[in-house]
Amino acid sequence: MKITRFTHTLQLGLKNLMLRKLRSGLTILGIIFGVASVITMLAVGNGAAHEAQERIKKLGSNNIIIESIKPSEQQEGDNEDTISYGITRSDVMTFTAAIPGITEVATQRIMNESVISRDIERSAEIIGTQPKMKQVSSIPMHQGRFLCQLDESQQNTVCIINKSLANELFAYLDPIGQIVRIKQVYYTVVGITQELGASEQTTQSHRIYIPITTMSSRYGDRIIKNSAGNFTAEEIQLHKVVMQMDSPASVLTAESQIINLLNRTHKKPDYKLTIPLQLLKQSQETQKMFNIVLGSIAAISLLVGGIGIMNIMLATVTERTREIGLRRALGAKKSDIITQFMVEAVLLSLIGGFIGVLLGIGLPNFISNFTEMNAIISTESVLLAFIISALTGIIFGIYPAAKSAQLDPIEALRNE
Repeated sequence: MKITRFTHTLQLGLKNLMLRKLRSGLTILGIIFGVASVITMLAVGNGAAHEAQERIKKLGSNNIIIESIKPSEQQEGDNEDTISYGITRSDVMTFTAAIPGITEVATQRIMNESVISRDIERSAEIIGTQPKMKQVSSIPMHQGRFLCQLDESQQNTVCIINKSLANELFAYLDPIGQIVRIKQVYYTVVGITQELGASEQTTQSHRIYIPITTMSSRYGDRIIKNSAGNFTAEEIQLHKVVMQMDSPASVLTAESQIINLLNRTHKKPDYKLTIPLQLLKQSQETQKMFNIVLGSIAAISLLVGGIGIMNIMLATVTERTREIGLRRALGAKKSDIITQFMVEAVLLSLIGGFIGVLLGIGLPNFISNFTEMNAIISTESVLLAFIISALTGIIFGIYPAAKSAQLDPIEALRNE
């Protein structure tokens, strides 16, 4: 009996809404755009946060990265012929001996030079490194192999180039086995790396990896720079050191030890520590705050939609005063009147919510397909937006429904 009565009320509610199609359609627009904006904004926020966290994860959650930086007082210029700064090989030996929990250590030296193949010349970032760098930094390979232990121990003149450089130097040839020249030294290409993501690219898009022992023996530790005709020399042993720890706990304890050890031997702040684990935690916290802000902004649209539902329902109460009086005179209870108006309000918000969900799922896909921005739709955001839309109908339908039930049947029948 109760089911039949509710079904009748539901059918009557749909009929009343269909009698005023334009008004009903305009009313649910606020709910539609509110729900769609909640889903879309959270999807864009999730996508941006996911990309940031993936970049951090590629650095290695168990890694500690130490980079050499030129002290600010030296950047302004000094009278020395050669400026020496940065991480040294002695520092690396000290880390390995004094800090527990280190599983791998890989080092890098970097210089910018021209790479020549036949009559083609390109500027590139020359990275002298060790075979272990592929493992600790997750360098993706496209073809061939990376450096091996034999290359490092025998100072072999082999190199690995990235895909963009391979395409420019060897457009119609297989790059593996080809020869390139860097500063009068010839190298055999043995591998090609995948391109980094757009957000991970450095200022130099062309990269070439050679054994760090080969770089040290062939070019030394001095780097000559020419700036507007002024030649300066910098002596730097290592540009980057990546230490892989055995656990996240070791990462956190090793940070202070590294700083203490470096402060003993480095009079100037010529190094920078990067802890991907800390960056990941900060990124996750930032994502939570970002989602709250985006969700709050989008929820304002739902609030506006809810106010629209309440205004329309109040206007409907005024228009249907005689109908309410007639139903009360024929025996309808206050609860019946309240149920009738609540059903109509909830129907408006549910229909708007359903259309809004469809639109909210479509918009992020459109954004991902036509822009470089990644958008990730989560089931939680869809359910949250739909539930809020239903609650909006309930909350903003209570007052009009209660007002309709309080009408005096006799006065309502007299209303023209």
